[in-house]
Amino acid sequence: MNFFKQFNQFLLMGARAQAKWELDISNTILRDKKRIGMLCLLLIPILLGGIAFAEDVAGVMPSMLGGKTAYTPAFYTPTIFFASIAVGVVAGLITGCIGAGGGFIIAPALMSAGVKGILAVGTDLFHIFAKAIMGSVLHRKLGNVSVALAGVFLLGSVGGATLGGWINRTIYETNPVLSDAFITTIYVVMLGFLCSYALYDWYRSTRPVKQTASGPAIHAASTLTGLAQKLQGVNLPPMITFDEGVTPGGRKISWLFLVLAGALVGLAAAIMGVGGGFLTFPIFVYVLGVSSATTVGTDIFQIIFTAGYAGLGQYAIYGFIFYTLAMGMLLGSLVGIQVGSLVTKVVTGQTICGLYAIATSAGFINRAFALPPKLAKMGYIAMSKDTGKMLDLVGNLIFFVVLGAFAIWVFYIFFSNIRTLKGEGPKTVLRAKEVTA
Repeated sequence: MNFFKQFNQFLLMGARAQAKWELDISNTILRDKKRIGMLCLLLIPILLGGIAFAEDVAGVMPSMLGGKTAYTPAFYTPTIFFASIAVGVVAGLITGCIGAGGGFIIAPALMSAGVKGILAVGTDLFHIFAKAIMGSVLHRKLGNVSVALAGVFLLGSVGGATLGGWINRTIYETNPVLSDAFITTIYVVMLGFLCSYALYDWYRSTRPVKQTASGPAIHAASTLTGLAQKLQGVNLPPMITFDEGVTPGGRKISWLFLVLAGALVGLAAAIMGVGGGFLTFPIFVYVLGVSSATTVGTDIFQIIFTAGYAGLGQYAIYGFIFYTLAMGMLLGSLVGIQVGSLVTKVVTGQTICGLYAIATSAGFINRAFALPPKLAKMGYIAMSKDTGKMLDLVGNLIFFVVLGAFAIWVFYIFFSNIRTLKGEGPKTVLRAKEVTA
C-alpha cells in the first residue's frame, strides 16, 4: 500500500512540474510579439493549405495518413481545426488552474474524437515540440543546466524514444485496433494511479486538519532520499559530476543510471505522447538526487530534444502526425493556460484538488470504457457490437460533459472575478502553496 502511495505521489509531482514548465513556455510566447507573429505565420499556411488540400484530394488523404485507410482520421475540415482548439483550451485550463499537466487528457480526447491512438500520440508530441521551440527559455536558464548530465541523459532518452516509436509503429502495422488497445491500456493504468491518489488527496483536504503540504511539491527539498544516496554511492565509471554550485565539490553519479533514466523517459514520451517532462523531474530529484535548480534547467533542455526527436524522428517521417490538430491545440492551450492560472487566484486549494480529481477521473473512465470494445474487436473477450458502441458512447459522454462543465465553470469564475483579477495585475503564477500533494 505504501508503494502505491509513493508511486502516485511520484506521478503527481511530475505532473505539477510539467505544468510549471508549460506555464513558463506559454508566458514566454505571449509576452514576445515576435513569437506571436511566428505562431500566426505557422497557422496561415496550415489553414490555407489544409483547406485546399482537403477540397482537391478529399478521397485520397485518409490513405496517406498512416497507411491504414480504415483507421486514419477524416480529411481536414474547419470543424476539426476548431475542435482541436477546444481540446487545447481545456488542456490549458487544467494545466493553469489545477497546476498539473493537462497533456494527460489530450491523447484520450483526440482518440475519443475518432483520431487513432498512434496519430494522437504523434500529434501531441509535435504540439509539445512546437511549443517548446517557440517558447524556449533556455537562454534564461543556462546557468542551471548541467551539460554533462543532460548529454548522458539524452543518450538514454533517444534510445528509449526510438524503442517506444518502434513499438507503437510495429503494433499499428500488425493491427491498428491492437495499437489503439495498447495505448488505451497505458492511459488506463497511468490515469488510474493519478485519479485514485487525486481522489484520496481531495478527500484528505476536506477533513478538518491543519493545511500543510504532506506530499512532494514542485520545489523539492535539498536533502537526498535514501535511494539517491545509494545510487550516488555506486562507483561505476565513468562518473558524472553535477551540482557543483549546490554542494562543495559537487555530486557524482554513474553514467549508467542516467542512461537508464533517460531511456525510461524517452520510452514513456514516445508511447504516450506526453513529452517525458512529467517523469524527468521526480526521477532527477528523488531517484538520482539532483538539486531542484539543476533539475528545472536540465528538464527544459531535455524536453525539447526528447519531444523533438520522438515527434519528428519516430512519427512525422512515417506520416503519423496531424499537423492541423497540433497547431490548433497549441493555439488553444496558450489561451487556456493563461485563464486557468488567473483563476487560481480566486479559488481555494481544496477546490483545485477536487478539480484535479474530477479531470483525471474523467480521463480514466473514458479510456476504461473504450478498452473493452477494442478487446472485443480482437476476439479477446465476448461482447456484442451494440454493447461496445454503448460503452464507447457512455465513456465519451462522461468525458466530454465533465471537461465541458469544467471549462464553463472556469470561464465563469474568470469573468465573474475579472475586476478583482484586473486589480491584482497580470501576474500569472501557479499557487503551489495552496495545492496540497
